[in-house]
Amino acid sequence: MLSMDDFRYTADLPYPPIKVEMKNPAYAKAMLDNIGGLNSEMSAISLYVYNNLIMEEKDEIATIFRKVSIVEMHHLEIFGKLALQLGEAPRMWTHYGCKKTYWSPSYNQYPSELPALMHNAINSEKAAISKYQHQIAYIRDENITDILRRIILDERHHVEIFEQVYRTYC
Repeated sequence: MLSMDDFRYTADLPYPPIKVEMKNPAYAKAMLDNIGGLNSEMSAISLYVYNNLIMEEKDEIATIFRKVSIVEMHHLEIFGKLALQLGEAPRMWTHYGCKKTYWSPSYNQYPSELPALMHNAINSEKAAISKYQHQIAYIRDENITDILRRIILDERHHVEIFEQVYRTYC
């Protein structure tokens, strides 16, 4: 059995200041995708709220998902502030070509059995890490890349937490 006192839900480092060098439409679109794209903070939040609700019988697991979702809400806020500073309205949408597409709950898979649920959460975190690493490779604003690196630390930490839950309960 896991104790909630066993976990911190963020990496043990402060977040860099939320600022950009200048407005940049391409970087703004990347931040919007982090907010409301297929693999986004909004997708993580909604998935973890769902997981929290269906794990109600396993309070320790439900609590983990609830607390991780709060960290993801903080990431969403950071990306929203960055998008605004970069010149875009921080809505729950992404760009596909010239078209803006609003976030949809259909972006998530909703497994109900614990092993599949945990694999889904782990894979979602790993996909976010990969996405942010890709963004770091092309974004030339050190303020943004520092924030992405810091958020990656949280996402890696979430992978570790979810893997520990999997090892303990599955």
